[in-house]
Amino acid sequence: MRLIVGFLSAVLVVLGSQAQAQDFPVKPIRILVPFAPGGFVDTAARIVGQKLHERLGQQVIVENRPGGNGFIAVSAAAKSPADGYTLLMAHTGEFVVNPAVFKDVPYELERDFIPITMINDAPIVWVVNKDTPYQSMQDLMAAAKAKPGTIGVSTPGNGSINHLVMEWLTLETGAKFLHVPYKGGAPAMAATAGGEVPSGLAALSSAMPHLQSGRVRMLAITTAQRTPVNPAWPTLQEAGVREVQSSIWVGLFAPKGVPQPIVDKIYAEVVKILGLPDVKERFAAGGGVTGGMKPAEFAAKIKQEAASAKKVVVTANVKAE
Repeated sequence: MRLIVGFLSAVLVVLGSQAQAQDFPVKPIRILVPFAPGGFVDTAARIVGQKLHERLGQQVIVENRPGGNGFIAVSAAAKSPADGYTLLMAHTGEFVVNPAVFKDVPYELERDFIPITMINDAPIVWVVNKDTPYQSMQDLMAAAKAKPGTIGVSTPGNGSINHLVMEWLTLETGAKFLHVPYKGGAPAMAATAGGEVPSGLAALSSAMPHLQSGRVRMLAITTAQRTPVNPAWPTLQEAGVREVQSSIWVGLFAPKGVPQPIVDKIYAEVVKILGLPDVKERFAAGGGVTGGMKPAEFAAKIKQEAASAKKVVVTANVKAE
């Protein structure tokens, strides 16, 4: 009798979840963003949010909660009701870098969240000032090996994914650079473009204006494949650095416990949105390509990247700001 009651209860839960998903949403949806308006993650949230509003007929509110290395917004999302009406738009920093560089992170991906899908993905780029003699990544690495610790590399800060890429390359190749951290990608790229620092590692969106003006020169991108933004740009792998692969992605997450049918519905709608030509164009303008991978695939990607980041942090003794 207990087995029958248990089975019937399980069936009722499934049917109830499916009914919820069919009706979802019946009220506005919030997307929490760990950054101020106007940035990479915020832009992704607003593009997707507007399209979700158009498709689902409910208002989608983007709520910016910057500060605390992303802890404020991510923690708030983790503690939100698991009903699909509060989502999180976050990026590589919150789920790959933070767990690697900080001892006490108040959230855990597997414990607190369901990854829905990657929204967009953009390479990190290694550029040099136009007046430097370096014409290839091989040139730059050779110079760094000849004079260890003297060739500066600008990044958005200590413990950033850009910084980890630099340290990772050093571990793999022995080419030792001088890390020059700034408070953000824009000032880091401005320093390289102005000749204050000879080279820099930046998100493509930060480097793009300086690439277009000719003030910096592209040496390599950090993804395994060349980017459709400009297929002429070589990869680090093509420069002989086989193991170093990284990017800056933005992803959509739900609090743990949201019924699977609701997650599935959100995922299906977002994938359709990411396939729209105007959405692809808007992300491409910022140097990114749209995502859409399945939740399990996205979760596996994050787990793999987090393990790589942790290894670099421990081996290179990286300290966050």
